[in-house]
Amino acid sequence: MLLSKLEETLFIDGQPFDLSANRYPGVVHPQGFRHLKQFRLDPFPVFTYEIEGLEIEKSVFMIYGENSTVIHYELKKNNHPEAPKNLQIEVRALIAFRDYHSTTHENGAIDRAVEERPGLASLTPYQGLPSLHLAHNAAEVKRTENWYRNFEYDAERERGLDFSEDLFNPLALRFDFRIRRQASIIASTDERDAAKVVEYRQSEITRRRNARISCPIEDDFAQTLASAADQYIVSRGDQKTIIAGYHWFSDWGRDTMIALPGLTLPT
Repeated sequence: MLLSKLEETLFIDGQPFDLSANRYPGVVHPQGFRHLKQFRLDPFPVFTYEIEGLEIEKSVFMIYGENSTVIHYELKKNNHPEAPKNLQIEVRALIAFRDYHSTTHENGAIDRAVEERPGLASLTPYQGLPSLHLAHNAAEVKRTENWYRNFEYDAERERGLDFSEDLFNPLALRFDFRIRRQASIIASTDERDAAKVVEYRQSEITRRRNARISCPIEDDFAQTLASAADQYIVSRGDQKTIIAGYHWFSDWGRDTMIALPGLTLPT
C-alpha cells in the first residue's frame, strides 16, 4: 500500500472548497461529499462534483498488468455566475508505504526527499520498498512535508485490528483549469507519461468491454459476472493466480480451488 489517497481542494478565486472526506476521532472532515452530485461505474468509478455552477468529473482506473493508477479530473461545465478569474484544483498525495494488514504511524525514519523532473515527481520514503512515481500535468509542484494524523477505519475497528493511521503528505500538485480543463495524475511504481492518459483510458475501456462480451450467454447479468470474474485472476511472476479478496487477502489454495471453475471454465 504505497499511495493511500488524494486530498483534493478546488479554489475559486482563492476560496477553497474541499472535495475529500475523512473519518477522524469524533468527526468527518472535510465534508466534500456534500458537493458530490453523482457517482457511477462507467465502466470504472466516476465521481461528479457540483460547486457554485461548476461541474467537475473525477475518474479512477488502473492500467492493466501494472502497479499504476490513473486519477483524472475534468471541468465539464462552467456556469459560475461571475466567471472566476482563477480556477485551480490542488491535489495532495497522502502516502502509507505498508503491508495491507498494517498501519503507518508518524516516524522519523521517513525520507522526505522528492525528485522532480518535468511532469514527474518521484519519492522513495523507506529503503527496501518500491519508489512511487507521480506523473502529472500540473502547473505547479509544491513541497509540503506534513503528517495527517489519526485517520480512523471502521472496518478495521470492527475486526479488532489497529484502526488508526497517520499518513504523510510530501507534496501538493496545483492544476490550473483556466489553462487546461483536464488534470491528470498517474501513480505508479514505474515512470509514466501523463500525456498518455487518454490512450490508457481507451485501452482499459476496450479491455473491459472484451471481458464482458467473452461471456457465452447473451444476458446482462451473466455478462456482469464475467466482467467481475476478470478482476480476480492476476499475475504472480510469469504465472497466474487467483486473489481471494480485495483488499484483505492475497491468494489462498482453498479459495482458489473453490473459485477456479466459475472464474475460468464458463469464460
